[in-house]
Amino acid sequence: MDDTILVRPDERFEEERLAAYLRGQLPGSENPLTVRQFGGGAANLTYLLDYGTHEYVLRRPPLGPVAKSAHDMSREYRVLSRLYQAFPYAPRAFLYCEDRDVIGADFFVMERRRGVVVRRSLPPEFAGMPDAPRRMSEVLVDALAEFHAVDYEAIGLGDLGKPAGFIERQVEGWYKRWLAAKTDDLPEMETVYHWLRDNLPQTTRFSLVHNDYKLDNVMLAADDPGRVVAIFDWDMCTLGDPLSDLGALLTYWTEPDDPPYLQAAAMMPVGDLGFMSRAELVERYAQKSGRSVRDIRFYHALGVFRVVVIIAQIYIRYARGQTQDERFAAFEMMMPLMARAAQEIALG
Repeated sequence: MDDTILVRPDERFEEERLAAYLRGQLPGSENPLTVRQFGGGAANLTYLLDYGTHEYVLRRPPLGPVAKSAHDMSREYRVLSRLYQAFPYAPRAFLYCEDRDVIGADFFVMERRRGVVVRRSLPPEFAGMPDAPRRMSEVLVDALAEFHAVDYEAIGLGDLGKPAGFIERQVEGWYKRWLAAKTDDLPEMETVYHWLRDNLPQTTRFSLVHNDYKLDNVMLAADDPGRVVAIFDWDMCTLGDPLSDLGALLTYWTEPDDPPYLQAAAMMPVGDLGFMSRAELVERYAQKSGRSVRDIRFYHALGVFRVVVIIAQIYIRYARGQTQDERFAAFEMMMPLMARAAQEIALG
């Protein structure tokens, strides 16, 4: 129970209605249902469905009006109902429900996996292993390279997206989301947007793209920090430029001499703990994937630009009272700092 919490009051739903809907559709669903919530994450809501003999995980979009392209449960279900066949770290999805009367939103149910998710500090399971940070770093890159090598046509995901023009659409799409979500003007965001438009790389090798690849979206084995158990958050998965995933990983990574605002935005433990540097991550990815990483600065800048927009999208929901999660109050101050970081990366 240590990885779950009681369901937050504003994120509850009628559990009996859900139990009635699921009864007979999943093994064990004839048993009484207990619902708890996974407390991590800042966007989509994730719940544990415990039937005693069987456990499942339910995923739904966040509260309030949301951009479906960023919280697309039907897409995540489609990806996870197929990807597990070729990529063992993808949990299998079992069913999708578009009837919003059941819990107030569409949702899907997937298998439950057990392990350790590393967030802002080393978990007790790994604290006594001096080489754990290094092993985590290596397996994170290796899993990404393995994912990008998946034959998406063979598992029926060849029409998941339109790879041609992917990066240009990313730049324009995230800029439009910024204009819709911003609460204040940030000149740095305009600077980075125009720099990205002027420096678009030419993509020649496409793949499946996770679109939010970072350490805290990966579950590791409790007894082995060098073994991946699962990778989560597939609602933005598409076909496109694989280096955008590497750029996202660099965005959420940190090094001991990073300024405080970058360390605050990192989705990993901070400090001199023995994690690989960003340059080492890039070099290992190039070796494992065989792909050129010549334009990695562009993808890193794009990744930080995206983070500012994501922060803005989450914060505006908090500012409008669509969520009472107090973790999001600090996002107001984080936006200008991350916009400055994006500009510094872009302009060298």
